[in-house]
Amino acid sequence: MGKITGFVDFNREPPERRPVSQRLQDYQEIYGPWPEEAVRDQGARCMNCALPFCHRGCPLGNLIPDWNDLVYKGRWKEALAALHTTNNFPEFTGRICPAPCEASCVLAINEQPVTIEYIEKAISDKGYDEGWTTPNPPSKRTGKKVAVIGSGPSGLAAADQLNRAGHTVTVFERNEYIGGLLTLGIPDFKLDKQVIERRVDLMRAEGIDFQTSTNVGEDFPATDLLDSYDAVCLTGGSTIPRRLGVEGEELDGVHVAMDYLTQQNRVNRGQTSLASDRIDAAGKTVVVLGGGDTGADCLGTAHRQGAEVIYQYELLSDPPKERPTTNPWPYWPLILRTSSAHEEGGIRDYSILTKSFSGSNGKLETLHAVRIEWEREESGRMNMKEIPGTEFDVQVDLVFLALGFLHPQREGMLEQLGVDLDPRGNVGADDNKMTSVPGVFTAGDMTRGQSLVVWAIAEGREAAHCIDKYLMGSSNLPSVNLRMFA
Repeated sequence: MGKITGFVDFNREPPERRPVSQRLQDYQEIYGPWPEEAVRDQGARCMNCALPFCHRGCPLGNLIPDWNDLVYKGRWKEALAALHTTNNFPEFTGRICPAPCEASCVLAINEQPVTIEYIEKAISDKGYDEGWTTPNPPSKRTGKKVAVIGSGPSGLAAADQLNRAGHTVTVFERNEYIGGLLTLGIPDFKLDKQVIERRVDLMRAEGIDFQTSTNVGEDFPATDLLDSYDAVCLTGGSTIPRRLGVEGEELDGVHVAMDYLTQQNRVNRGQTSLASDRIDAAGKTVVVLGGGDTGADCLGTAHRQGAEVIYQYELLSDPPKERPTTNPWPYWPLILRTSSAHEEGGIRDYSILTKSFSGSNGKLETLHAVRIEWEREESGRMNMKEIPGTEFDVQVDLVFLALGFLHPQREGMLEQLGVDLDPRGNVGADDNKMTSVPGVFTAGDMTRGQSLVVWAIAEGREAAHCIDKYLMGSSNLPSVNLRMFA
Protein backbone atom coordinates (compact mmCIF):
# COMPACT_ATOMS: atom_id res chain seq x y z
CA MET A 1 0.00 0.00 0.00
CA GLY A 2 1.73 3.13 -1.24
CA LYS A 3 -0.07 5.95 0.58
CA ILE A 4 -1.71 5.09 3.86
CA THR A 5 -3.71 8.33 3.99
CA GLY A 6 -4.64 8.38 0.29
CA PHE A 7 -8.35 7.89 0.91
CA VAL A 8 -8.27 10.92 3.23
CA ASP A 9 -6.03 13.12 1.11
CA PHE A 10 -7.87 12.70 -2.20
CA ASN A 11 -11.53 12.86 -3.15
CA ARG A 12 -13.04 10.75 -5.87
CA GLU A 13 -12.40 12.55 -9.14
CA PRO A 14 -13.18 10.51 -12.28
CA PRO A 15 -12.13 11.74 -15.71
CA GLU A 16 -14.16 14.68 -16.93
CA ARG A 17 -16.84 14.21 -19.53
CA ARG A 18 -16.67 16.40 -22.62
CA PRO A 19 -19.14 19.31 -22.57
CA VAL A 20 -22.68 18.30 -23.56
CA SER A 21 -22.81 20.88 -26.35
CA GLN A 22 -19.67 19.38 -27.85
CA ARG A 23 -20.39 15.68 -27.53
CA LEU A 24 -23.91 15.93 -28.95
CA GLN A 25 -22.31 16.88 -32.26
CA ASP A 26 -20.58 13.51 -32.69
CA TYR A 27 -20.49 9.86 -31.62
CA GLN A 28 -17.01 9.98 -30.08
CA GLU A 29 -16.41 8.70 -26.58
CA ILE A 30 -17.73 11.05 -23.93
CA TYR A 31 -14.63 11.21 -21.73
CA GLY A 32 -11.71 13.53 -22.23
CA PRO A 33 -8.09 12.73 -21.36
CA TRP A 34 -7.23 11.80 -17.75
CA PRO A 35 -3.81 13.10 -16.63
CA GLU A 36 -1.47 10.43 -15.31
CA GLU A 37 -1.01 12.26 -12.03
CA ALA A 38 -4.76 12.24 -11.49
CA VAL A 39 -4.87 8.48 -12.07
CA ARG A 40 -2.07 7.95 -9.55
CA ASP A 41 -3.92 10.05 -6.95
CA GLN A 42 -7.06 7.99 -7.49
CA GLY A 43 -5.06 4.77 -7.14
CA ALA A 44 -3.76 6.11 -3.83
CA ARG A 45 -7.34 6.16 -2.47
CA CYS A 46 -7.37 2.34 -2.42
CA MET A 47 -6.95 1.21 1.20
CA ASN A 48 -5.64 -2.28 0.34
CA CYS A 49 -8.16 -3.70 2.78
CA ALA A 50 -7.34 -6.82 4.73
CA LEU A 51 -10.49 -8.26 3.19
CA PRO A 52 -10.99 -6.53 -0.20
CA PHE A 53 -14.69 -6.80 -0.89
CA CYS A 54 -14.06 -5.46 -4.41
CA HIS A 55 -12.80 -8.97 -5.25
CA ARG A 56 -16.18 -10.34 -4.23
CA GLY A 57 -18.00 -7.68 -6.21
CA CYS A 58 -16.15 -8.48 -9.45
CA PRO A 59 -17.14 -11.76 -11.16
CA LEU A 60 -13.62 -11.93 -12.62
CA GLY A 61 -11.97 -11.65 -9.22
CA ASN A 62 -9.76 -8.83 -10.51
CA LEU A 63 -6.66 -8.07 -8.42
CA ILE A 64 -7.87 -4.55 -7.81
CA PRO A 65 -5.78 -3.48 -4.79
CA ASP A 66 -2.64 -4.79 -6.54
CA TRP A 67 -2.96 -2.68 -9.65
CA ASN A 68 -4.26 0.34 -7.79
CA ASP A 69 -1.09 0.33 -5.72
CA LEU A 70 1.14 -0.27 -8.76
CA VAL A 71 -0.43 2.69 -10.56
CA TYR A 72 0.13 4.92 -7.54
CA LYS A 73 3.80 3.89 -7.58
CA GLY A 74 4.08 4.55 -11.32
CA ARG A 75 4.71 0.88 -12.14
CA TRP A 76 2.25 0.84 -15.02
CA LYS A 77 3.62 -2.14 -16.90
CA GLU A 78 3.33 -4.32 -13.81
CA ALA A 79 -0.17 -2.97 -13.25
CA LEU A 80 -1.09 -4.03 -16.79
CA ALA A 81 0.25 -7.55 -16.15
CA ALA A 82 -1.80 -7.80 -12.96
CA LEU A 83 -4.88 -6.56 -14.81
CA HIS A 84 -4.51 -9.08 -17.63
CA THR A 85 -4.11 -11.92 -15.12
CA THR A 86 -7.86 -12.10 -14.62
CA ASN A 87 -9.39 -9.97 -17.39
CA ASN A 88 -8.88 -10.57 -21.11
CA PHE A 89 -10.45 -7.27 -22.13
CA PRO A 90 -9.99 -4.52 -19.53
CA GLU A 91 -10.36 -1.92 -22.27
CA PHE A 92 -14.00 -3.07 -22.62
CA THR A 93 -14.92 -3.35 -18.94
CA GLY A 94 -13.06 -0.12 -18.18
CA ARG A 95 -15.56 1.66 -20.42
CA ILE A 96 -18.93 -0.06 -20.09
CA CYS A 97 -19.01 -2.06 -16.86
CA PRO A 98 -21.41 -0.74 -14.19
CA ALA A 99 -18.57 -1.53 -11.76
CA PRO A 100 -20.05 -3.82 -9.10
CA CYS A 101 -16.52 -3.76 -7.66
CA GLU A 102 -16.97 -0.09 -6.78
CA ALA A 103 -20.27 -0.79 -5.06
CA SER A 104 -18.39 -3.32 -2.91
CA CYS A 105 -15.45 -1.03 -2.18
CA VAL A 106 -14.97 -0.72 1.60
CA LEU A 107 -14.56 3.04 1.16
CA ALA A 108 -18.15 3.08 -0.16
CA ILE A 109 -19.48 2.39 3.35
CA ASN A 110 -19.40 6.12 4.10
CA GLU A 111 -17.47 7.74 1.23
CA GLN A 112 -17.33 7.70 -2.56
CA PRO A 113 -15.62 4.47 -3.75
CA VAL A 114 -12.29 4.22 -5.52
CA THR A 115 -12.54 4.96 -9.27
CA ILE A 116 -11.74 1.33 -10.08
CA GLU A 117 -13.34 1.22 -13.53
CA TYR A 118 -11.60 4.34 -14.81
CA ILE A 119 -8.22 3.25 -13.44
CA GLU A 120 -8.71 -0.05 -15.26
CA LYS A 121 -9.34 1.82 -18.52
CA ALA A 122 -6.30 4.04 -17.95
CA ILE A 123 -4.01 1.04 -17.40
CA SER A 124 -5.29 -0.79 -20.46
CA ASP A 125 -5.07 2.24 -22.75
CA LYS A 126 -1.54 2.99 -21.55
CA GLY A 127 -0.59 -0.60 -22.39
CA TYR A 128 -1.58 0.00 -26.00
CA ASP A 129 -0.10 3.50 -26.15
CA GLU A 130 3.26 2.30 -24.84
CA GLY A 131 3.35 -0.78 -27.06
CA TRP A 132 3.23 -3.20 -24.15
CA THR A 133 0.09 -5.00 -25.39
CA THR A 134 1.32 -7.03 -28.34
CA PRO A 135 0.46 -10.39 -29.95
CA ASN A 136 1.62 -13.35 -27.89
CA PRO A 137 0.76 -16.56 -29.78
CA PRO A 138 1.15 -19.91 -28.02
CA SER A 139 4.55 -21.57 -28.35
CA LYS A 140 3.01 -24.88 -29.44
CA ARG A 141 -0.30 -26.29 -30.64
CA THR A 142 -2.20 -29.23 -29.16
CA GLY A 143 -3.70 -30.43 -32.43
CA LYS A 144 -7.22 -29.94 -31.03
CA LYS A 145 -9.78 -27.78 -32.83
CA VAL A 146 -12.52 -25.78 -31.11
CA ALA A 147 -15.41 -23.86 -32.69
CA VAL A 148 -16.78 -20.87 -30.80
CA ILE A 149 -20.21 -19.69 -31.99
CA GLY A 150 -20.76 -16.02 -31.28
CA SER A 151 -18.17 -13.27 -30.93
CA GLY A 152 -19.54 -11.24 -28.05
CA PRO A 153 -17.47 -10.81 -24.87
CA SER A 154 -18.12 -14.38 -23.74
CA GLY A 155 -17.13 -15.91 -27.06
CA LEU A 156 -14.06 -13.70 -27.37
CA ALA A 157 -12.94 -14.57 -23.84
CA ALA A 158 -13.40 -18.30 -24.44
CA ALA A 159 -11.54 -18.08 -27.76
CA ASP A 160 -8.69 -16.09 -26.24
CA GLN A 161 -8.21 -18.53 -23.38
CA LEU A 162 -8.46 -21.64 -25.58
CA ASN A 163 -5.94 -20.18 -28.00
CA ARG A 164 -3.54 -19.52 -25.13
CA ALA A 165 -3.84 -23.19 -24.23
CA GLY A 166 -2.63 -24.05 -27.75
CA HIS A 167 -5.88 -25.18 -29.32
CA THR A 168 -6.80 -24.09 -32.84
CA VAL A 169 -9.83 -21.83 -32.48
CA THR A 170 -12.36 -20.69 -35.06
CA VAL A 171 -14.94 -18.07 -34.08
CA PHE A 172 -18.16 -17.94 -36.12
CA GLU A 173 -20.16 -14.69 -36.12
CA ARG A 174 -23.44 -14.31 -38.01
CA ASN A 175 -23.11 -10.53 -38.32
CA GLU A 176 -20.62 -8.71 -40.53
CA TYR A 177 -18.53 -7.49 -37.59
CA ILE A 178 -16.78 -9.23 -34.72
CA GLY A 179 -17.79 -8.21 -31.21
CA GLY A 180 -21.48 -9.06 -30.84
CA LEU A 181 -23.37 -6.37 -28.95
CA LEU A 182 -20.06 -4.74 -28.02
CA THR A 183 -19.79 -3.71 -31.66
CA LEU A 184 -23.40 -3.42 -32.81
CA GLY A 185 -25.39 -2.83 -29.63
CA ILE A 186 -23.38 -0.38 -27.53
CA PRO A 187 -23.16 3.16 -28.93
CA ASP A 188 -19.82 4.52 -30.06
CA PHE A 189 -20.00 7.34 -27.51
CA LYS A 190 -19.66 4.70 -24.79
CA LEU A 191 -17.31 2.29 -26.58
CA ASP A 192 -15.36 3.40 -29.65
CA LYS A 193 -15.30 0.50 -32.10
CA GLN A 194 -11.60 1.02 -32.78
CA VAL A 195 -11.07 -0.22 -29.22
CA ILE A 196 -12.68 -3.54 -30.20
CA GLU A 197 -10.93 -3.72 -33.57
CA ARG A 198 -7.44 -3.37 -32.11
CA ARG A 199 -8.13 -6.25 -29.69
CA VAL A 200 -9.57 -8.45 -32.44
CA ASP A 201 -6.57 -7.66 -34.64
CA LEU A 202 -4.30 -8.75 -31.81
CA MET A 203 -6.24 -12.00 -31.33
CA ARG A 204 -6.11 -12.65 -35.06
CA ALA A 205 -2.33 -12.16 -35.01
CA GLU A 206 -2.19 -14.72 -32.21
CA GLY A 207 -3.76 -17.33 -34.47
CA ILE A 208 -7.52 -17.15 -33.94
CA ASP A 209 -9.61 -17.51 -37.10
CA PHE A 210 -12.66 -15.25 -37.31
CA GLN A 211 -15.47 -16.10 -39.73
CA THR A 212 -17.98 -13.26 -40.11
CA SER A 213 -21.36 -13.26 -41.88
CA THR A 214 -21.63 -16.97 -41.06
CA ASN A 215 -24.89 -18.06 -39.47
CA VAL A 216 -24.39 -21.54 -38.04
CA GLY A 217 -27.59 -23.51 -38.48
CA GLU A 218 -28.60 -21.49 -41.51
CA ASP A 219 -25.54 -21.28 -43.75
CA PHE A 220 -24.67 -24.88 -42.90
CA PRO A 221 -26.05 -27.51 -40.50
CA ALA A 222 -24.91 -26.98 -36.93
CA THR A 223 -24.29 -30.70 -36.61
CA ASP A 224 -21.43 -30.38 -39.12
CA LEU A 225 -19.44 -28.78 -36.32
CA LEU A 226 -19.51 -32.02 -34.35
CA ASP A 227 -17.70 -33.77 -37.20
CA SER A 228 -15.14 -31.02 -37.84
CA TYR A 229 -14.19 -29.91 -34.33
CA ASP A 230 -13.12 -31.62 -31.11
CA ALA A 231 -15.31 -29.29 -29.05
CA VAL A 232 -17.91 -26.59 -29.66
CA CYS A 233 -18.69 -23.60 -27.43
CA LEU A 234 -22.05 -21.85 -27.82
CA THR A 235 -21.87 -18.15 -26.90
CA GLY A 236 -24.61 -16.71 -29.07
CA GLY A 237 -26.14 -14.50 -26.40
CA SER A 238 -29.74 -13.89 -25.36
CA THR A 239 -31.24 -12.40 -28.51
CA ILE A 240 -35.03 -12.66 -28.36
CA PRO A 241 -36.32 -9.28 -27.13
CA ARG A 242 -39.08 -8.86 -24.59
CA ARG A 243 -42.20 -7.24 -26.04
CA LEU A 244 -45.13 -5.49 -24.39
CA GLY A 245 -47.82 -7.58 -26.03
CA VAL A 246 -50.26 -4.67 -26.26
CA GLU A 247 -52.51 -3.41 -29.02
CA GLY A 248 -50.78 -1.31 -31.66
CA GLU A 249 -47.29 -2.65 -31.01
CA GLU A 250 -47.02 -3.56 -34.69
CA LEU A 251 -47.44 0.04 -35.86
CA ASP A 252 -44.70 1.70 -37.88
CA GLY A 253 -42.76 3.78 -35.36
CA VAL A 254 -42.63 1.19 -32.56
CA HIS A 255 -39.16 -0.38 -32.59
CA VAL A 256 -37.17 -2.81 -30.50
CA ALA A 257 -34.31 -0.81 -28.98
CA MET A 258 -31.59 -3.05 -30.32
CA ASP A 259 -32.83 -2.63 -33.89
CA TYR A 260 -32.42 1.11 -33.45
CA LEU A 261 -28.99 0.95 -31.82
CA THR A 262 -27.49 -1.58 -34.21
CA GLN A 263 -28.68 0.41 -37.20
CA GLN A 264 -27.02 3.60 -35.94
CA ASN A 265 -23.79 1.73 -35.26
CA ARG A 266 -23.83 0.41 -38.82
CA VAL A 267 -24.47 3.91 -40.14
CA ASN A 268 -21.51 5.15 -38.12
CA ARG A 269 -19.39 2.56 -39.89
CA GLY A 270 -20.39 3.93 -43.28
CA GLN A 271 -23.22 1.63 -44.35
CA THR A 272 -25.10 4.04 -46.60
CA SER A 273 -27.43 1.30 -47.86
CA LEU A 274 -29.53 1.73 -44.69
CA ALA A 275 -30.72 5.20 -45.70
CA SER A 276 -34.12 4.09 -47.03
CA ASP A 277 -35.03 2.21 -43.82
CA ARG A 278 -33.40 4.63 -41.42
CA ILE A 279 -34.91 5.02 -37.96
CA ASP A 280 -34.23 8.70 -37.48
CA ALA A 281 -35.33 10.69 -34.42
CA ALA A 282 -34.46 14.09 -35.91
CA GLY A 283 -37.16 16.64 -35.01
CA LYS A 284 -39.43 13.97 -33.52
CA THR A 285 -41.12 13.21 -30.22
CA VAL A 286 -39.63 10.01 -28.83
CA VAL A 287 -40.61 7.73 -25.96
CA VAL A 288 -38.12 5.20 -24.59
CA LEU A 289 -39.74 2.42 -22.56
CA GLY A 290 -37.27 0.98 -20.08
CA GLY A 291 -34.99 2.65 -17.57
CA GLY A 292 -31.86 0.52 -17.88
CA ASP A 293 -28.61 0.94 -19.78
CA THR A 294 -30.19 0.10 -23.13
CA GLY A 295 -32.84 2.74 -22.59
CA ALA A 296 -30.14 5.28 -21.78
CA ASP A 297 -28.29 4.25 -24.95
CA CYS A 298 -31.43 4.98 -26.97
CA LEU A 299 -31.73 8.31 -25.19
CA GLY A 300 -28.16 9.32 -26.03
CA THR A 301 -28.52 8.19 -29.63
CA ALA A 302 -31.79 10.10 -30.12
CA HIS A 303 -30.14 13.21 -28.68
CA ARG A 304 -27.39 12.97 -31.27
CA GLN A 305 -29.91 12.49 -34.06
CA GLY A 306 -31.63 15.72 -33.03
CA ALA A 307 -34.88 14.57 -31.41
CA GLU A 308 -37.28 17.36 -30.45
CA VAL A 309 -38.22 15.87 -27.08
CA ILE A 310 -37.52 12.49 -25.45
CA TYR A 311 -39.46 10.82 -22.64
CA GLN A 312 -38.05 7.81 -20.81
CA TYR A 313 -40.68 5.81 -18.96
CA GLU A 314 -40.00 3.14 -16.36
CA LEU A 315 -42.52 0.62 -15.02
CA LEU A 316 -40.91 0.56 -11.59
CA SER A 317 -41.13 3.37 -9.06
CA ASP A 318 -38.41 5.99 -8.91
CA PRO A 319 -35.39 4.78 -6.92
CA PRO A 320 -34.02 6.69 -3.91
CA LYS A 321 -30.97 8.92 -4.24
CA GLU A 322 -29.29 7.30 -1.23
CA ARG A 323 -29.12 3.68 -0.07
CA PRO A 324 -32.12 2.66 2.04
CA THR A 325 -31.47 0.67 5.21
CA THR A 326 -32.91 -2.39 3.49
CA ASN A 327 -30.15 -2.21 0.85
CA PRO A 328 -26.92 -2.09 2.89
CA TRP A 329 -23.31 -2.16 1.71
CA PRO A 330 -21.75 -4.21 0.10
CA TYR A 331 -24.82 -5.15 -1.93
CA TRP A 332 -25.46 -3.44 -5.25
CA PRO A 333 -27.00 -0.05 -4.40
CA LEU A 334 -30.54 0.28 -5.75
CA ILE A 335 -30.39 4.04 -6.19
CA LEU A 336 -31.06 6.65 -8.84
CA ARG A 337 -28.34 6.69 -11.47
CA THR A 338 -27.69 9.46 -13.94
CA SER A 339 -25.85 8.43 -17.10
CA SER A 340 -24.16 10.72 -19.58
CA ALA A 341 -27.29 10.50 -21.75
CA HIS A 342 -29.45 11.80 -18.91
CA GLU A 343 -27.09 14.75 -18.51
CA GLU A 344 -27.76 15.57 -22.14
CA GLY A 345 -31.51 16.01 -21.69
CA GLY A 346 -34.75 14.07 -21.78
CA ILE A 347 -37.61 13.67 -19.32
CA ARG A 348 -37.59 10.67 -16.99
CA ASP A 349 -40.78 9.39 -15.37
CA TYR A 350 -41.60 6.35 -13.27
CA SER A 351 -44.44 4.00 -12.33
CA ILE A 352 -45.95 4.16 -15.81
CA LEU A 353 -47.68 1.26 -17.55
CA THR A 354 -48.12 1.43 -21.32
CA LYS A 355 -51.59 0.17 -22.19
CA SER A 356 -51.61 0.43 -25.99
CA PHE A 357 -50.56 2.37 -29.08
CA SER A 358 -52.74 3.86 -31.77
CA GLY A 359 -52.33 5.61 -35.10
CA SER A 360 -53.63 5.82 -38.63
CA ASN A 361 -52.59 4.27 -41.94
CA GLY A 362 -50.40 1.85 -40.04
CA LYS A 363 -48.29 4.63 -38.52
CA LEU A 364 -47.83 5.33 -34.81
CA GLU A 365 -49.40 8.52 -33.45
CA THR A 366 -50.30 8.03 -29.78
CA LEU A 367 -49.08 6.14 -26.73
CA HIS A 368 -51.77 5.36 -24.15
CA ALA A 369 -50.60 4.86 -20.56
CA VAL A 370 -51.67 4.89 -16.93
CA ARG A 371 -49.85 5.56 -13.69
CA ILE A 372 -49.43 2.70 -11.25
CA GLU A 373 -48.44 2.08 -7.66
CA TRP A 374 -46.63 -0.87 -6.14
CA GLU A 375 -47.99 -2.66 -3.06
CA ARG A 376 -46.11 -5.19 -0.97
CA GLU A 377 -47.91 -8.37 0.07
CA GLU A 378 -47.33 -10.08 3.41
CA SER A 379 -45.11 -12.55 1.58
CA GLY A 380 -42.91 -9.67 0.48
CA ARG A 381 -43.96 -9.87 -3.15
CA MET A 382 -44.66 -6.57 -4.90
CA ASN A 383 -47.89 -6.18 -6.85
CA MET A 384 -48.68 -3.56 -9.47
CA LYS A 385 -51.94 -1.63 -9.22
CA GLU A 386 -53.32 0.92 -11.68
CA ILE A 387 -54.31 4.26 -10.18
CA PRO A 388 -57.84 5.21 -11.35
CA GLY A 389 -58.10 8.53 -13.17
CA THR A 390 -54.42 8.75 -14.07
CA GLU A 391 -54.75 7.62 -17.66
CA PHE A 392 -52.91 9.83 -20.14
CA ASP A 393 -51.89 9.95 -23.81
CA VAL A 394 -48.68 11.10 -25.47
CA GLN A 395 -48.55 12.20 -29.09
CA VAL A 396 -45.42 10.45 -30.27
CA ASP A 397 -43.51 9.70 -33.46
CA LEU A 398 -41.15 6.97 -32.25
CA VAL A 399 -41.21 4.45 -29.40
CA PHE A 400 -38.20 2.32 -28.48
CA LEU A 401 -38.78 -0.84 -26.46
CA ALA A 402 -35.77 -1.25 -24.15
CA LEU A 403 -37.30 -4.07 -22.12
CA GLY A 404 -34.51 -6.61 -22.08
CA PHE A 405 -34.28 -10.10 -23.57
CA LEU A 406 -36.06 -13.37 -22.92
CA HIS A 407 -33.76 -16.16 -24.13
CA PRO A 408 -31.55 -17.19 -27.07
CA GLN A 409 -32.93 -17.95 -30.50
CA ARG A 410 -34.01 -21.59 -30.59
CA GLU A 411 -34.61 -21.98 -34.31
CA GLY A 412 -31.64 -23.12 -36.32
CA MET A 413 -28.49 -23.96 -34.38
CA LEU A 414 -29.96 -24.93 -31.01
CA GLU A 415 -32.74 -27.06 -32.48
CA GLN A 416 -30.33 -28.78 -34.88
CA LEU A 417 -27.87 -29.61 -32.09
CA GLY A 418 -30.70 -30.79 -29.84
CA VAL A 419 -29.34 -29.22 -26.65
CA ASP A 420 -31.61 -29.20 -23.62
CA LEU A 421 -33.00 -25.88 -22.40
CA ASP A 422 -33.55 -24.81 -18.81
CA PRO A 423 -36.97 -23.67 -17.50
CA ARG A 424 -36.25 -20.09 -18.60
CA GLY A 425 -35.50 -21.16 -22.17
CA ASN A 426 -31.73 -20.71 -21.91
CA VAL A 427 -29.26 -23.40 -22.91
CA GLY A 428 -28.81 -25.80 -20.03
CA ALA A 429 -25.35 -26.72 -18.81
CA ASP A 430 -23.79 -28.81 -16.05
CA ASP A 431 -21.12 -27.65 -13.61
CA ASN A 432 -18.51 -28.10 -16.34
CA LYS A 433 -20.38 -25.79 -18.74
CA MET A 434 -21.24 -28.76 -20.98
CA THR A 435 -24.68 -29.00 -22.54
CA SER A 436 -26.71 -32.19 -22.87
CA VAL A 437 -24.73 -32.93 -26.06
CA PRO A 438 -21.25 -34.33 -25.32
CA GLY A 439 -18.48 -32.02 -26.47
CA VAL A 440 -20.81 -29.02 -26.82
CA PHE A 441 -20.32 -26.34 -24.17
CA THR A 442 -22.02 -23.02 -23.54
CA ALA A 443 -21.30 -19.72 -21.82
CA GLY A 444 -22.50 -16.16 -21.43
CA ASP A 445 -26.01 -14.85 -21.84
CA MET A 446 -27.00 -17.91 -23.90
CA THR A 447 -26.91 -19.99 -20.72
CA ARG A 448 -26.96 -17.39 -17.94
CA GLY A 449 -29.61 -15.09 -19.36
CA GLN A 450 -28.99 -11.44 -20.13
CA SER A 451 -26.33 -10.02 -17.88
CA LEU A 452 -23.25 -7.81 -17.73
CA VAL A 453 -20.20 -7.81 -19.99
CA VAL A 454 -18.01 -8.66 -17.00
CA TRP A 455 -20.17 -11.72 -16.33
CA ALA A 456 -19.91 -12.74 -19.98
CA ILE A 457 -16.11 -12.59 -19.85
CA ALA A 458 -16.08 -14.62 -16.64
CA GLU A 459 -18.40 -17.22 -18.21
CA GLY A 460 -16.19 -17.45 -21.30
CA ARG A 461 -13.06 -17.94 -19.21
CA GLU A 462 -14.71 -20.70 -17.18
CA ALA A 463 -15.99 -22.46 -20.31
CA ALA A 464 -12.47 -22.37 -21.76
CA HIS A 465 -11.09 -24.00 -18.62
CA CYS A 466 -13.72 -26.74 -18.82
CA ILE A 467 -13.18 -27.33 -22.55
CA ASP A 468 -9.41 -27.51 -22.10
CA LYS A 469 -9.87 -30.02 -19.29
CA TYR A 470 -12.27 -32.04 -21.46
CA LEU A 471 -9.81 -32.14 -24.35
CA MET A 472 -6.58 -32.68 -22.43
CA GLY A 473 -7.63 -34.36 -19.17
CA SER A 474 -6.42 -31.39 -17.11
CA SER A 475 -6.05 -27.65 -17.57
CA ASN A 476 -3.63 -24.93 -16.62
CA LEU A 477 -6.16 -22.29 -17.55
CA PRO A 478 -7.57 -20.53 -14.48
CA SER A 479 -11.03 -21.52 -13.30
CA VAL A 480 -13.54 -18.85 -12.33
CA ASN A 481 -15.62 -19.76 -9.30
CA LEU A 482 -18.90 -18.59 -10.79
CA ARG A 483 -20.95 -20.02 -7.97
CA MET A 484 -19.22 -17.74 -5.47
CA PHE A 485 -20.63 -14.74 -7.31
CA ALA A 486 -24.08 -16.18 -8.08
